[in-house]
Amino acid sequence: MRALIATVLALACFGYSGAALAGSDKTGEALSKVEEQPDPAAGIAALEASVPRAREEDVRSIDAIMVAIYAAISEPAGPRDWDRFRSLMLPKGRLTQSIVDAQGRNTMQQWSVDEFIADTTPFFAQQPFYEKALVNKVQRFGNVAQVFTSYASSSAPDAKPFQRGINSMQLVYDGKRWWVVSILWDIDRAGNALPKAMGG
Repeated sequence: MRALIATVLALACFGYSGAALAGSDKTGEALSKVEEQPDPAAGIAALEASVPRAREEDVRSIDAIMVAIYAAISEPAGPRDWDRFRSLMLPKGRLTQSIVDAQGRNTMQQWSVDEFIADTTPFFAQQPFYEKALVNKVQRFGNVAQVFTSYASSSAPDAKPFQRGINSMQLVYDGKRWWVVSILWDIDRAGNALPKAMGG
């Protein structure tokens, strides 16, 4: 019972808006201080200034940023447009790959934006790489959205894909533009086939 109560309280904190858990609990007080930013516009401006300037057409809608995030990494062998990629991601955004190793064990690998760029640049320098969305399933609530987006990766725009999978992308709207908060993905493989509804 204690474990259940602890779990309920923990979950309540994640969805808490400041009205619940009144009394001696200081959670609402702390969150209200976070919400009462003196100048939200200045905060957004500082955030935008911390990344390369985004193309307006890339970030004006969910559909637009989904096209842009794939386009930013799809090129012939050579440098990628990393400024464009950075302009789409929150500076502290995360990229995470779910992995099943050769022994069938589940693991994962995580990158910051800078780490992802550093790790993939040598590969892209030698290999043409194109990735496109197959099906995008969008769920939105207010200023947050998640997109379950199946993809196909290939060595040329019209070539047969060498890999398919699903990206789970989390997005946030700041009142002016959309940002990618995180990208989490897994691949199509034996025992984990791409669902028909997602282009399988």
